[in-house]
Amino acid sequence: MSDDLQTLAINTIRTLAIDAVQRANSGHPGLPMGAAPMAWALWTKALRHNPRNPRWPNRDRFVLSAGHGSMLLYALLHLTGYDLSLEELRNFRQWGSHTPGHPEYGDTAGVETTTGPLGQGAANAVGMALAEAFLAGHFNRPGQDIVDHRTWALVSDGDLQEGVCMEACALAGLWGLGKLTFLYDSNDIQLDGPTDMVWREDVPGRFRAIGWHTLSVEYGNDPDRVSAALAEAQQVTDRPTLISVHTTIGYGSPNKAGSSDAHGSPLGPDEVRLTKQALGWPDEDFYIPGEALEHFREAIPRGAQQESEWRSLFRAWAGEHPDLAAEWEQLQRGELPPGWDADLPHYTDGKMATRNANGEALNAIAQQVPTMIGGDADLAGSTKTLISGAAGSGADVATARNLRFGVREHAMGAIVNGLALHGGITKPYSATFLTFSDYMRATMRLGALMGVPALYIFTHDSIGLGEDGPTHQPIEHFAALRAIPNLTVLRPADANETVAAWAVAMEQPGPCVLIFTRQDLPVIDQDTAQLRADVGRGGYVLQDCEGTPEVILLATGSEVHIARDAWRALSDEGVATRLVSMPCHERFAAQDAAYREQVLPSSVTARVSVEAGVAQGWHRWIGSGGAAISLERFGASAPFEEVYEHLGITADAVVAAAKGLLARD
Repeated sequence: MSDDLQTLAINTIRTLAIDAVQRANSGHPGLPMGAAPMAWALWTKALRHNPRNPRWPNRDRFVLSAGHGSMLLYALLHLTGYDLSLEELRNFRQWGSHTPGHPEYGDTAGVETTTGPLGQGAANAVGMALAEAFLAGHFNRPGQDIVDHRTWALVSDGDLQEGVCMEACALAGLWGLGKLTFLYDSNDIQLDGPTDMVWREDVPGRFRAIGWHTLSVEYGNDPDRVSAALAEAQQVTDRPTLISVHTTIGYGSPNKAGSSDAHGSPLGPDEVRLTKQALGWPDEDFYIPGEALEHFREAIPRGAQQESEWRSLFRAWAGEHPDLAAEWEQLQRGELPPGWDADLPHYTDGKMATRNANGEALNAIAQQVPTMIGGDADLAGSTKTLISGAAGSGADVATARNLRFGVREHAMGAIVNGLALHGGITKPYSATFLTFSDYMRATMRLGALMGVPALYIFTHDSIGLGEDGPTHQPIEHFAALRAIPNLTVLRPADANETVAAWAVAMEQPGPCVLIFTRQDLPVIDQDTAQLRADVGRGGYVLQDCEGTPEVILLATGSEVHIARDAWRALSDEGVATRLVSMPCHERFAAQDAAYREQVLPSSVTARVSVEAGVAQGWHRWIGSGGAAISLERFGASAPFEEVYEHLGITADAVVAAAKGLLARD
């Protein structure tokens, strides 16, 4: 094609971005203006995608990790024919539009993940590439590569400064994810000024050190050089590739190009006009030359042809491998296979740490669900989350079910989100100690925002871990996790509630947190089907009295047994007492008013909650006049029985609180 058409197409991206940002009087024009040539090269030369079917399973994935430059992506989506109208570009950053300030998964066709918090998208991209490698190993057969696509991410200086990004990139290099390519927008500028204020690193050298292939394009405004680098990256199959593209932020702006002034605010009406003059562009808002649009829309027949060729290959493969094809279709529908829960255990007596029951439940499910994969942050022996008999990931091994993340909780969570976003992986999971959920909070928050079907497993859930002391004893973490909207938090009371919690989590469409104990807990023998339903409701009556109770005790996890001892003591003294196990606040809150009233009658105001953490959040259930047996301080190092005793999380304390409420009433 002619250089003139290339330039016209690239400048169309630039001017759409500056017009949308100016109209919104908010946004980031600099990145789209500088990165437009590399984006054009990728989307017209290398990216395999079908704008009319954004969910085609074998499409390439594109992640704009530098999500602040969202207008770059929105312009590309509109121009190449996705379901994103020009009117949506005009409504950039406005209420109800499909062009929010940062790309949001599920809101805009063609957006593969929610980005903006820097580093997260890059780590998601590692997870997507890992999913492709695993599914290729599972489904492909000689000469029939039905899983064969690439993952591309556009990353910024800010992305590469974030720890989550480099944690994930180290794993990508270790695993040898050869179908992963990062385009690094190296423009020497970030929000506060030149990048040399904060780093002077040899970025390609750093990536080479962690096992990546690297390429450099010194003049990023030359799309032919970028195209050549993309083509070379596609030939490298044993390592991920970083293409460092030196660009000019705000390219085309006479007064702001190359400065931080172009990063995070509109150019201003006068500078927009001058920029269009410099680019030889009409002084018209949202102008799209017909020739440029026709060029971009070639993506529609090209993508349709690519998908058609894949579907022909798929039909031949399915004819030869009907069982695999049935499994593939079930995964694409997001369904669990028949009998996935057939081997879930049931316990009748004894004691067991819920982390151990967790391991048994996970393995019972994993044996029936071969595309369920996950891993831990160097804690497999403690979290009990290894899939028995399955291989582990490692150097140049990216097709294992047991993922070894090392001590990288933040990247672990983001990679698991990427696995879930890719599709085809059933309930990918991560695992670490609950106190380290702090390292994963940003990734879990984004998982909840996107509604991804990921599982975040946490063990060693309280002062019950004992001698490791307050650094490892979570206190505020239950409340912190429950505060995240759209995140289901399950803290079961015993081995059987653990199994039921796993069943609930597997059927939950969005993300779930599963929280387990280190210490052994008594097994409570309950009907399996009824317990599964009860845990699914989030809270239920575990022990009751005749008639209307005088006092209600509410608890989760290991503290249910403390409350149960208190229930016995109060009942023996003739106090009509109800014990409610509430493994999931979110699910209980979602029940209808009649069920909540059945469990927690409004006439009974004497209520005591019991949980080895801060009381925050419990007053919703116990009322302003209730009592909370909680921890409002850090823990201590000692055998766990002594820690509970010294910190007042005891049955005697529960009994005293209940009697105090009754005496008051």
